[in-house]
Amino acid sequence: MKVAFVTGSSRGIGRGIADLLREKSWTVVYSGARKERPEDLPSSCNYFSCDISREEDRKAALQYIVSGYGRVDLLVNNAGVAPLERRDLLEMTEESFDRVLGINLKGTLFMCQLFAREMIAEREAHMPDWQPRIINIGSMSAYTSSVSRGEYCVSKAGVGMVTRLFADRLAGEGIPVFEIRPGIIDTDMTKVVHDKYQRLIEGGLLPVKRFGTPLDVAKMALACADGLLDYSAGQVLDADGGFQLQRL
Repeated sequence: MKVAFVTGSSRGIGRGIADLLREKSWTVVYSGARKERPEDLPSSCNYFSCDISREEDRKAALQYIVSGYGRVDLLVNNAGVAPLERRDLLEMTEESFDRVLGINLKGTLFMCQLFAREMIAEREAHMPDWQPRIINIGSMSAYTSSVSRGEYCVSKAGVGMVTRLFADRLAGEGIPVFEIRPGIIDTDMTKVVHDKYQRLIEGGLLPVKRFGTPLDVAKMALACADGLLDYSAGQVLDADGGFQLQRL
Protein backbone atom coordinates (compact mmCIF):
# COMPACT_ATOMS: atom_id res chain seq x y z
CA MET A 1 0.00 0.00 0.00
CA LYS A 2 1.30 3.43 -0.96
CA VAL A 3 -0.34 6.49 0.60
CA ALA A 4 -0.73 9.91 -1.03
CA PHE A 5 -1.93 13.16 0.50
CA VAL A 6 -3.21 15.67 -2.07
CA THR A 7 -3.98 19.13 -0.76
CA GLY A 8 -6.71 21.17 -2.40
CA SER A 9 -8.23 18.04 -3.90
CA SER A 10 -11.92 18.72 -3.36
CA ARG A 11 -12.14 20.04 -6.94
CA GLY A 12 -10.16 21.19 -9.96
CA ILE A 13 -6.59 20.13 -10.59
CA GLY A 14 -6.15 18.58 -7.15
CA ARG A 15 -9.28 16.49 -7.59
CA GLY A 16 -8.04 15.32 -10.98
CA ILE A 17 -4.71 14.26 -9.50
CA ALA A 18 -6.28 12.50 -6.52
CA ASP A 19 -8.82 10.66 -8.68
CA LEU A 20 -6.17 9.40 -11.11
CA LEU A 21 -3.88 8.24 -8.32
CA ARG A 22 -6.78 6.40 -6.72
CA GLU A 23 -7.69 4.84 -10.07
CA LYS A 24 -4.10 3.57 -10.27
CA SER A 25 -4.39 1.82 -6.89
CA TRP A 26 -2.89 4.49 -4.64
CA THR A 27 -4.47 5.01 -1.24
CA VAL A 28 -5.37 8.70 -1.38
CA VAL A 29 -6.34 11.13 1.34
CA TYR A 30 -8.30 13.97 -0.23
CA SER A 31 -8.16 17.38 1.41
CA GLY A 32 -9.57 20.87 1.29
CA ALA A 33 -9.73 23.94 3.52
CA ARG A 34 -13.47 23.60 4.06
CA LYS A 35 -14.65 21.52 6.98
CA GLU A 36 -17.51 20.03 4.99
CA ARG A 37 -16.77 16.92 2.99
CA PRO A 38 -17.45 17.51 -0.74
CA GLU A 39 -20.89 16.17 -1.59
CA ASP A 40 -19.69 14.52 -4.80
CA LEU A 41 -16.80 12.69 -3.14
CA PRO A 42 -17.52 8.93 -2.97
CA SER A 43 -18.01 7.56 0.53
CA SER A 44 -15.08 5.22 -0.01
CA CYS A 45 -12.69 8.20 -0.31
CA ASN A 46 -10.94 9.53 2.77
CA TYR A 47 -11.18 13.28 3.32
CA PHE A 48 -9.35 15.45 5.84
CA SER A 49 -9.94 19.17 6.18
CA CYS A 50 -6.68 21.14 6.15
CA ASP A 51 -5.94 24.83 5.73
CA ILE A 52 -2.26 24.60 4.85
CA SER A 53 -1.62 28.19 5.96
CA ARG A 54 -2.23 27.06 9.56
CA GLU A 55 0.46 25.15 11.43
CA GLU A 56 -2.03 23.24 13.56
CA ASP A 57 -3.88 22.04 10.46
CA ARG A 58 -0.66 20.89 8.79
CA LYS A 59 0.37 18.91 11.84
CA ALA A 60 -3.11 17.44 12.28
CA ALA A 61 -3.15 16.26 8.67
CA LEU A 62 0.17 14.47 9.03
CA GLN A 63 -0.93 12.89 12.30
CA TYR A 64 -4.15 11.69 10.69
CA ILE A 65 -2.26 10.01 7.86
CA VAL A 66 0.47 8.43 9.99
CA SER A 67 -1.91 7.18 12.66
CA GLY A 68 -4.34 5.83 10.08
CA TYR A 69 -1.92 4.30 7.58
CA GLY A 70 1.48 4.18 9.25
CA ARG A 71 3.23 5.84 6.30
CA VAL A 72 3.15 8.61 3.71
CA ASP A 73 4.64 7.98 0.27
CA LEU A 74 3.57 11.04 -1.67
CA LEU A 75 2.77 14.65 -0.88
CA VAL A 76 1.12 16.70 -3.62
CA ASN A 77 1.07 20.38 -2.70
CA ASN A 78 -1.78 21.57 -4.88
CA ALA A 79 -3.76 23.82 -2.53
CA GLY A 80 -3.73 27.40 -3.73
CA VAL A 81 -5.90 30.45 -4.11
CA ALA A 82 -6.22 33.41 -6.45
CA PRO A 83 -6.93 36.92 -5.16
CA LEU A 84 -10.52 37.38 -4.08
CA GLU A 85 -10.59 40.45 -6.31
CA ARG A 86 -8.35 41.16 -9.30
CA ARG A 87 -6.80 44.58 -8.83
CA ASP A 88 -4.17 46.56 -10.66
CA LEU A 89 -0.73 46.20 -9.07
CA LEU A 90 -0.93 49.78 -7.82
CA GLU A 91 -4.15 48.94 -5.96
CA MET A 92 -3.13 45.55 -4.51
CA THR A 93 -3.72 45.36 -0.76
CA GLU A 94 -1.48 43.92 1.95
CA GLU A 95 -4.44 41.86 3.14
CA SER A 96 -4.75 40.15 -0.23
CA PHE A 97 -0.98 39.68 -0.49
CA ASP A 98 -0.79 38.08 2.95
CA ARG A 99 -3.73 35.75 2.22
CA VAL A 100 -2.42 34.52 -1.12
CA LEU A 101 1.19 34.07 -0.02
CA GLY A 102 0.14 32.55 3.29
CA ILE A 103 -1.55 29.69 1.47
CA ASN A 104 0.31 29.37 -1.83
CA LEU A 105 3.86 29.97 -0.64
CA LYS A 106 4.14 29.71 3.14
CA GLY A 107 1.76 26.76 3.28
CA THR A 108 3.58 24.89 0.53
CA LEU A 109 7.01 25.49 2.06
CA PHE A 110 6.08 24.27 5.51
CA MET A 111 4.12 21.31 4.17
CA CYS A 112 7.31 20.26 2.38
CA GLN A 113 9.31 20.66 5.56
CA LEU A 114 6.87 18.78 7.78
CA PHE A 115 6.29 15.86 5.45
CA ALA A 116 9.96 15.58 4.50
CA ARG A 117 10.85 15.09 8.15
CA GLU A 118 8.29 12.30 8.41
CA MET A 119 9.50 10.66 5.22
CA ILE A 120 13.09 10.62 6.49
CA ALA A 121 11.92 9.16 9.81
CA GLU A 122 10.11 6.40 7.94
CA ARG A 123 13.28 5.52 6.06
CA GLU A 124 15.17 5.23 9.31
CA ALA A 125 12.42 2.93 10.60
CA HIS A 126 13.10 0.63 7.61
CA MET A 127 9.71 1.17 6.02
CA PRO A 128 9.08 -1.50 3.35
CA ASP A 129 9.09 -0.27 -0.27
CA TRP A 130 10.19 3.16 0.96
CA GLN A 131 10.37 5.62 -1.92
CA PRO A 132 8.56 8.83 -1.06
CA ARG A 133 8.22 11.83 -3.36
CA ILE A 134 6.96 15.41 -3.24
CA ILE A 135 5.18 17.24 -6.06
CA ASN A 136 4.48 20.98 -5.92
CA ILE A 137 1.87 22.44 -8.24
CA GLY A 138 3.14 25.80 -9.45
CA SER A 139 1.90 27.84 -12.39
CA MET A 140 3.04 29.49 -15.59
CA SER A 141 2.42 32.66 -13.54
CA ALA A 142 5.79 31.94 -11.92
CA TYR A 143 7.39 33.62 -14.93
CA THR A 144 4.46 35.41 -16.63
CA SER A 145 3.47 38.92 -15.60
CA SER A 146 -0.19 39.47 -14.78
CA VAL A 147 -0.48 42.91 -13.23
CA SER A 148 -4.08 42.42 -12.07
CA ARG A 149 -3.05 39.56 -9.76
CA GLY A 150 0.51 40.32 -8.79
CA GLU A 151 0.28 38.54 -5.45
CA TYR A 152 -0.54 35.28 -7.23
CA CYS A 153 2.44 35.63 -9.58
CA VAL A 154 4.78 36.35 -6.67
CA SER A 155 3.47 33.34 -4.76
CA LYS A 156 4.00 30.96 -7.67
CA ALA A 157 7.46 32.32 -8.39
CA GLY A 158 8.21 31.52 -4.77
CA VAL A 159 6.91 27.98 -5.17
CA GLY A 160 9.50 27.54 -7.92
CA MET A 161 12.31 28.32 -5.47
CA VAL A 162 10.72 26.18 -2.76
CA THR A 163 10.87 23.28 -5.20
CA ARG A 164 14.52 23.94 -6.04
CA LEU A 165 15.50 24.23 -2.39
CA PHE A 166 13.80 21.03 -1.29
CA ALA A 167 14.93 19.13 -4.37
CA ASP A 168 18.50 20.08 -3.46
CA ARG A 169 18.14 19.32 0.25
CA LEU A 170 16.27 16.04 -0.15
CA ALA A 171 18.04 14.47 -3.13
CA GLY A 172 20.66 13.01 -0.82
CA GLU A 173 17.89 11.64 1.37
CA GLY A 174 16.42 9.75 -1.57
CA ILE A 175 13.31 11.95 -1.85
CA PRO A 176 12.76 13.38 -5.36
CA VAL A 177 10.92 16.71 -5.50
CA PHE A 178 9.16 17.96 -8.64
CA GLU A 179 7.16 20.96 -9.80
CA ILE A 180 4.33 20.95 -12.32
CA ARG A 181 3.40 24.32 -13.82
CA PRO A 182 -0.13 24.29 -15.24
CA GLY A 183 -1.07 26.83 -17.88
CA ILE A 184 -4.62 27.70 -18.86
CA ILE A 185 -6.59 24.88 -17.26
CA ASP A 186 -10.38 24.63 -17.39
CA THR A 187 -11.26 24.89 -13.68
CA ASP A 188 -13.35 27.04 -11.37
CA MET A 189 -10.37 29.39 -10.95
CA THR A 190 -10.37 30.30 -14.65
CA LYS A 191 -14.15 30.62 -15.07
CA VAL A 192 -14.14 34.37 -14.50
CA VAL A 193 -11.76 34.88 -17.43
CA HIS A 194 -12.81 31.90 -19.56
CA ASP A 195 -13.97 33.98 -22.53
CA LYS A 196 -10.78 36.06 -22.51
CA TYR A 197 -8.59 32.97 -22.52
CA GLN A 198 -10.71 31.33 -25.21
CA ARG A 199 -10.16 34.31 -27.49
CA LEU A 200 -6.42 34.26 -26.80
CA ILE A 201 -6.19 30.54 -27.54
CA GLU A 202 -8.15 30.94 -30.77
CA GLY A 203 -5.83 33.81 -31.65
CA GLY A 204 -2.75 31.61 -31.46
CA LEU A 205 -1.51 32.02 -27.88
CA LEU A 206 -0.96 28.28 -27.51
CA PRO A 207 0.54 25.81 -30.00
CA VAL A 208 -1.90 23.25 -28.58
CA LYS A 209 -5.12 25.13 -29.30
CA ARG A 210 -7.31 24.21 -26.36
CA PHE A 211 -7.76 24.66 -22.64
CA GLY A 212 -5.87 22.18 -20.53
CA THR A 213 -7.77 19.84 -18.23
CA PRO A 214 -7.12 18.59 -14.71
CA LEU A 215 -6.39 15.20 -16.26
CA ASP A 216 -3.57 16.71 -18.33
CA VAL A 217 -1.89 17.80 -15.11
CA ALA A 218 -2.77 14.58 -13.30
CA LYS A 219 -0.98 12.45 -15.88
CA MET A 220 2.24 14.36 -15.22
CA ALA A 221 1.78 13.94 -11.48
CA LEU A 222 1.27 10.21 -11.95
CA ALA A 223 4.54 9.92 -13.89
CA CYS A 224 6.36 11.62 -11.02
CA ALA A 225 4.55 9.56 -8.39
CA ASP A 226 5.35 6.28 -10.11
CA GLY A 227 9.07 7.00 -10.23
CA LEU A 228 9.41 7.51 -13.97
CA LEU A 229 11.31 10.79 -13.48
CA ASP A 230 13.36 10.19 -10.36
CA TYR A 231 16.71 11.00 -11.98
CA SER A 232 15.28 14.43 -12.86
CA ALA A 233 14.78 15.53 -9.27
CA GLY A 234 13.87 19.21 -9.16
CA GLN A 235 12.51 19.07 -12.70
CA VAL A 236 9.83 21.55 -13.72
CA LEU A 237 7.13 20.06 -15.94
CA ASP A 238 5.10 22.51 -18.01
CA ALA A 239 1.45 21.48 -18.45
CA ASP A 240 0.67 24.50 -20.59
CA GLY A 241 -0.05 23.55 -24.18
CA GLY A 242 3.33 24.88 -25.27
CA PHE A 243 2.94 28.38 -23.80
CA GLN A 244 6.55 28.33 -22.53
CA LEU A 245 7.86 28.12 -26.11
CA GLN A 246 7.40 31.91 -26.41
CA ARG A 247 7.15 31.78 -30.16
CA LEU A 248 7.08 34.77 -32.48
